[in-house]
Amino acid sequence: MQGTVDGFAYGLVTPVAAFLMAALGAALGLRCTTRSLHATRSCRVGWLALGSLSIGSGVWTMHFVAMTGFTVQETPISYDKPLTFAGLAVAVVMIGIGIFIVGYRGATRMALITGGTITGLGIASMHYLGMAGMRMAAQFAYDTPLVVLSVLIAGCAATGALWAAVTLRGALSGLGASVLMAVAVTGMHYTGMAALDVHLHLPPTLPSDLSAVLPGDRPVEMIGPMLVGPGCFLLLAAVVLLFDPGAVTGEPGPDPRPGHRAGDHLVPQARRRPPDDPHARGRRPRSTAREDAGRARYR
Repeated sequence: MQGTVDGFAYGLVTPVAAFLMAALGAALGLRCTTRSLHATRSCRVGWLALGSLSIGSGVWTMHFVAMTGFTVQETPISYDKPLTFAGLAVAVVMIGIGIFIVGYRGATRMALITGGTITGLGIASMHYLGMAGMRMAAQFAYDTPLVVLSVLIAGCAATGALWAAVTLRGALSGLGASVLMAVAVTGMHYTGMAALDVHLHLPPTLPSDLSAVLPGDRPVEMIGPMLVGPGCFLLLAAVVLLFDPGAVTGEPGPDPRPGHRAGDHLVPQARRRPPDDPHARGRRPRSTAREDAGRARYR
């Protein structure tokens, strides 16, 4: 028996909320990635780790918020907590690998392609692992071309977002990169959901209210507790970036020591030489010229 699948049970509320959560996580995470390029080697690891947690938390939160609007008319849905949290761990680890590659290799073509591909695979792995954690009296089947398309969407858009984050500067470019990453996540999610077919197998001996016999927790019961952890990660990243001097522009902060520029070694003011004046080349000081003129006069 074919199940009647509805991915928009609450209308546009869940897609819009999911997109905003993905954009928030991407904005914080990509800004951390940009700041890592201007940080010292000891601080770079911290920035990249915070970026991985931010993007991974935003991606996972987006997925679960969107799944609250997913229903199958003929059967209730519950979720297995270990598999659901495993999706969060996979997203953070794989996205972290992609971000670390770009953070340490820079905006080279190979680094962006490799990092973007791994990041996209992390997003896709999180999605399909979360789908495997669903519990219902049905069997899933996927349309292979749509699954491949969903993975390609995630990989290509993630690569573009990483390129924009590490190449462009300014608040608008950061906003555009975060929107692109959010498009990658939500586009991948709903393309993957379109690839899903639900085949019900409901024996007549089961009670009419299957929620009493299905293992796991209902989505409404889980959404509050499960968003606490990712929400804390996103709040931490927001607070750190709020007090960082280059949070908006992505540029390194000014060095408070005199005679310094960000990223430069200290050069004492007294030892700095003024730039050469092409008109002054070949000239001698006035005192030396006067002495020479005096010698010539009294010879």
